[in-house]
Parts: sequence; structure tokens; C-alpha cells
Amino acid sequence: MPTILVTGANRGLGLEFVRQYALAGWRVLATARDLASAPELQALAAEHTSVVIAALDVTNEIAIKHLSVTWKDERIDVLLNNAGWLGGRAEQSLDRLDYQTFEEVLKTNTFAPLVMAREFLPQVLASEQKKIVVITSGLSSMTNTVRFGNLYFYRISKAGVNMAMRSLQADLRDRGVKVGILAPGMVDTRLLRNSGYEGPGVIDAPQSVSAVMGHIKNLDQSAELILYTGEQLPW
Repeated sequence: MPTILVTGANRGLGLEFVRQYALAGWRVLATARDLASAPELQALAAEHTSVVIAALDVTNEIAIKHLSVTWKDERIDVLLNNAGWLGGRAEQSLDRLDYQTFEEVLKTNTFAPLVMAREFLPQVLASEQKKIVVITSGLSSMTNTVRFGNLYFYRISKAGVNMAMRSLQADLRDRGVKVGILAPGMVDTRLLRNSGYEGPGVIDAPQSVSAVMGHIKNLDQSAELILYTGEQLPW
């Protein structure tokens, strides 16, 4: 039974990843900042004995270290860095640019996946598949940003984590690790609704997750920025 660790599993894409991987016969280690506020995740854990849940604030480096010690004997085939935060739209508008929001968005979206990779690397190396994946965003593409601006902090954080994962692949390639940088598309989640987007092309979480799982399965060592459709996005 392969094992996946999913962060930010209390709702949206994270919850759907837990559901679909559990149904596919995987052992799923799922984390959320506050388990008391994650009834759907708790229900999945009650329904599937293969789902193990734990509280984790990914912005807390010490908490990540402690959880890695707790799960030191796990063999994690896929480390899926799904947890992310948009940040308030007003706080990252050009006329405001609130530094505290900037710091928290960077901690969640850019720094946390790197710390997760560092602390859980032994478990990944002990596995058969040896994959580390980050859920990024099409808004991280500098080429595509000419279309419209705003959401400065979120865009910067996602572009930053893309570079971090590309560098991670360079560091870990000789150890057999495959790093994925995958964009799920415009998915009908709370994050997308909070972004203010009301245009076309919105898909539901099950469709996105099913497609992303296919790309995780076929992951190579190129560390390209891949949309859920399979399209390679420009950097």
C-alpha cells in the first residue's frame, strides 16, 4: 500500500485528495491546522482505516519537526504540499501592501513546502516512489501576468515556491527524488471565491484532483510547471 501525506486537508482540494487517494487504496496521512474545524476530514478518517489525521500548522517550523518525528517510521511515496493561503485581497492591493499579510502568505505558500520537504525527506527516500509535489497556481506564471495584475503577495509566493521546487529537484535528482509543480486550474473552492474571480473555466474539485493525480502518477524529473490539463505553463 503506497502512502501519501497531504497538508491542508480539511477542505477543498486537500479534502478531495484525501478522499480520492483513500478510495484508490492508498494509506493517507492528512493534516489540517485545526482538526476540530474539520468535520469532513474526521468523517473520512472514520470511514477509511487507511486515513490517519493529525493537526499541523505548516507555518510553524517546530510543529513540522515534531510531526516528522511522530511519523519517522512512515515510508511516504508522495509528499503533497497542498496547504495554501490567498491572503486578503485588500491587504495585498497596491495602495495598501500590508507587510504582515505578505509575511504570512510567504510562510504558508513558499517557506512551508521547503520545510516539509526537508523534514520529511528521510521518509520520502525510504519509499518506493520518492515524490515531492507542490500545488501551485497559474497565477505564478510571469509570462501570463501581462494579462492582469493584483493579488501581489499570492502571485509572488507561488512564483517563489515554483523556484524553490525547481531548485529542490536539482538538489535531489541524484537521490532518485521526483519533484512536481502542479497547477490545479480554477477550481470552485473558497480560495477562488475569495480571489474575486467570476469568469469562465471554473471546474469542480473532483475533476481537478483526478487529473492532478494522473500527473503525480506519471511524474518525471523535469520539474516543469504543469496545469491539470497536462499543458506546460510558461514560467
